[in-house]
Amino acid sequence: DTWLSRPWTLWTTAWVHIHTGHLIGNLLALAALAALAAAGWLLRLRMEASLAWLLAWPALPLTLLCWPQVGYCVGLSGLVHAALAVLAVHLVRAEVPTHQARRWGWVLLGGLLAKLLVERAWLWPVVWSDAANMTIVQAAHLSGAVLGGVLSCLGWLCFTLRPNKG
Repeated sequence: DTWLSRPWTLWTTAWVHIHTGHLIGNLLALAALAALAAAGWLLRLRMEASLAWLLAWPALPLTLLCWPQVGYCVGLSGLVHAALAVLAVHLVRAEVPTHQARRWGWVLLGGLLAKLLVERAWLWPVVWSDAANMTIVQAAHLSGAVLGGVLSCLGWLCFTLRPNKG
């Protein structure tokens, strides 16, 4: 709620940990982000994929302001969901030189959608996890996935459908 006076917090909240278990979870999330970045690099995703994810990063905390149940949110889980959505959308559009890219994109999107449907963040945006010993902001997962998908599609519209200057 202080992001207007401290706008850098839109980026730094992702690196905050509640306790040691959360730190370990964030390190695993960082490994997942590294794997998704490596996949993007190997698949030669276009620039708008990186741009979509980078725009999702500061936008994610702002979208959580729409959820009155969310008091605060820290960690990387929403950004992992955004990155996965970005990768899946780019694979579905088959803009990568990979055999059956579209099918793998649909598999990723289907798995992400199934996870979001199981969580039902629209009903339970914040839940307590005994296993993690902390609250889980499922709204961040949903918001991250939606942001990643929407920004990927907007990037495609802006960069692919622009008039030819030649």
